[in-house]
Amino acid sequence: MTFASGKFALGLCDRCGQQYKLLQLKKEWNGLYVCSECFEPKAPQIEPRFHAADPQALSFTRPARQEPLTVYVGAPGDSAFESNGMQPSTPTKKLLISTKVGKVTVSTS
Repeated sequence: MTFASGKFALGLCDRCGQQYKLLQLKKEWNGLYVCSECFEPKAPQIEPRFHAADPQALSFTRPARQEPLTVYVGAPGDSAFESNGMQPSTPTKKLLISTKVGKVTVSTS
């Protein structure tokens, strides 16, 4: 289907209501046909720039290393396992070491 060229057609400005040639009217971003005096370009605040989402996970992760466990055990009275505030307390029982899983290496110095 073909349309007429509209070189003699008249149109009204949607903003000020003045009559102009239809080919002189410009279409705005909101669909209004307005004259050149009333034409306003689209404000940049209407469509903000695209921002990608923040990454949530690490891409290359490895399991935590299992470091060897070292427990220092001294003479009775030097125990760091029991305390009364900031002062170490004298234990009433001997310190015992027992394990069920893995290896235990005891070194005394």
